[in-house]
Amino acid sequence: MFSCIIGGLCRSFERHVASDLPTDVIVHVSEVRFYLHKFPLLSKSSKLQRLILNATEEGTDEVHIADFPGGAKAFEICSKFCYGMIVTLSPHNVVAARCAAEYLGMTEDMDKGNLIFKIEVFINSSILRSWKDSIIVLQSAKALLPWSEELKVIGRCIDAIASKTSVDPANVSWSYSYNKKGVACTEIVESAGKTSVAPKDWWVEDLCELDVDLYKRVMVAIKSKGRMSPELIGEALKVYAVRWLPDSYDALIADDYMRRNQCLVETIIWLLPSDKTSGCSCRFLLKLLKVSILVGAGDHVKEELMRRISFQLHKASVKDLLLPAASPSDGTHDVRLVHNLVQRFVARTALSHNGDFVEKSDEKMIELNFEQESSLALGELVDGYLSEVASDPDLELSSFVELATSVPEAARPVHDSLYSAVDAYLKEHPNISKADKKKICGLIDVKKLSADACVHATQNDRLPLRVVVQVLFFQQLRAGSSSALTLADSGEHACTKPMQEQSEQCERRIPRHPNKLNKQITSLSTRGEGEHRNSELRGGRHSFKDQLGGLLLQSRSRRIFDKLWSSKGHGEHGKGSETSGSSQSPPLTAKPTEVKPSPLPPLRNRRYSVS
Repeated sequence: MFSCIIGGLCRSFERHVASDLPTDVIVHVSEVRFYLHKFPLLSKSSKLQRLILNATEEGTDEVHIADFPGGAKAFEICSKFCYGMIVTLSPHNVVAARCAAEYLGMTEDMDKGNLIFKIEVFINSSILRSWKDSIIVLQSAKALLPWSEELKVIGRCIDAIASKTSVDPANVSWSYSYNKKGVACTEIVESAGKTSVAPKDWWVEDLCELDVDLYKRVMVAIKSKGRMSPELIGEALKVYAVRWLPDSYDALIADDYMRRNQCLVETIIWLLPSDKTSGCSCRFLLKLLKVSILVGAGDHVKEELMRRISFQLHKASVKDLLLPAASPSDGTHDVRLVHNLVQRFVARTALSHNGDFVEKSDEKMIELNFEQESSLALGELVDGYLSEVASDPDLELSSFVELATSVPEAARPVHDSLYSAVDAYLKEHPNISKADKKKICGLIDVKKLSADACVHATQNDRLPLRVVVQVLFFQQLRAGSSSALTLADSGEHACTKPMQEQSEQCERRIPRHPNKLNKQITSLSTRGEGEHRNSELRGGRHSFKDQLGGLLLQSRSRRIFDKLWSSKGHGEHGKGSETSGSSQSPPLTAKPTEVKPSPLPPLRNRRYSVS
C-alpha cells in the first residue's frame, strides 16, 4: 500500500500522482495530461483496460480520450476512486461522475462496489429525496446530454420533482429559494410542530431556475398527475414568464435573443391549462399575445391565445388591449385585432343565456345575469380603448367605426365615454370630410348622454351643427320632463322639500327610454320646419345659433314644454320620426306658441333615458 494524492492543475495542464513509484501511463483528457499507474486503473475500468492494451501494443504509454463526458474534473473523480481515495460527491458533480463512470465501464463486473454502484446509491438515497438537490442535478444534467438522458438521470429527477409538488404543504419545510428570510431547507419532511406552513405555490419559484426545455418536461409531468389546479398551473407559468421574458422592448426583439424568446413564449402557451375559462388571467394572456406579436410567433400560437382571451375579454383593462400593430402601416395599435377579439366575445355571449342565483339579500333571492354584466364591462372597455387609440394619427375611420359598432346596444346604456372617444378622434383628425364627420358622430345617441356631457357637447365646436341642435333639443326636453315628474310626485308638498332632494327624486323617476316623446313633438317638428330652413338659408350658422338662443330662453322654452306636459288625458294623434343621437332630430320652430303637441301617455307608463 502506498499513499498518494492527485496534484493540482499545473501551468502545463498536467496532473500527477504523488507516489514513490514512477508512473507508467499518461492519459490525455481534453487538454489535461494525467500521469498515473496502470494497475489501479485496470482493476476498476474495462474501458481503460482496452485503451491501455492497445497503447502497449503500439509501443506507447499514452492514451488519448476524446469527448470524455464531464471533462477532466469527472475523470479526476474516477481516477481517485481507482486509487482508493475518498471521493466527495455533491449535487453539482454527481451527474458528471455518473456519466464518466459509465463511459469507463466501472461496473460490478469489474469489481464489487464499483463507482457506478456507489453513485447510484447516493442518487437514490440522497439526491432524489431532496427537493433542492433534485433541481440542481436536473440543471447540471442538461450539459451532459445524451449521457444523462440515456442513464435516466433526467427522467428520475423530473419524476421526483413532480411528485414533491403535490405533497401536502403542511409537510413541506419550505422551499430553498422561496423563503425570503434565507432560511434554507433541502428536505420535504413530516413535521407536526412547524410554526409556519408553506403556501400552495411553494414550488413555483424554484422551478423558474430551470431552462425552458427542462421546465416544459417538469410541468408536463406535474399536469399529468392531475393533482394540481388550473389556477396554480397558471400562476407557475406567469412567474416563469416574468422571470425570463425581458421587460424592455429592445431586449425582447434583440437578434441574439429573438429565437429564445419566441421559443419561450410558445412553450408557455403550449403549457396553459386545458380549461380555457380558468387558470390564467386575461391580463397575462394579453401580455403573452403582445410578446407573440413582437417576437413573430406562429399564427397557431396567436389563435390559441385569442380563443382563450375571448372567454374573459371583459376582465381586461384598456392598457392591456394596447397591442402593437404587426405592420407600421397599420398604425401604432392593432385595432383590427381588438375588433376580432370583441367579435369573438360577443358571439360567445350571444350563445349563452345562463343566469346564476347568488346568496339571499334582505330575504329575497337575487338573480344576476352575468352575461349582461360582462356586456356592460365590455362596453366600458371598448369605449375606453377607443378614447386611447383615437389620438393615433394613422387610425383609419373605418377601423374606429367598426370597433365602436361591434359592441351590442345593450352594452352601452350611457354614451359619455363614446362621446369622449369621438371628440378625441375629431380633435386629432380635424381635416376629415363632412361625410366622415357625420358618420362618426352618428355613433352617438344624444338621448344617452349625461347632463355634463350635454353641456360639453353644446360648447364643442368640433361637432356638426346638427348634433349640437339635437343635444340642445333633448336638454330642453329632459328639463321639462324633470319638472313635470317632480310636480307630479311631490304635489303641494314639493316646495317643502330641499331642492337637492327634489332633484335626486326627479332623476330617479326619469325612465330609460324617451322614444315615446317622439309622437308628442311631431307638431313642433312639422310647424317649425319651413321657418327653420328659411332662417338657415338667410343667416347660416349664426341664424341657427340665434334661433337656438331664443329657444333656450327660460320663458320661451317653458311655454313650449308646458304645452307638452299639459296634454294629459287626451289620445295621441301626432306621428313623427324618432329623435336620437344617430338620427335626424326634429327642427326647432321659432314660433313655440303655435305648437300643439299630442297628449302624453299616463305618467307611470312613460320611460326616458338620461345619464
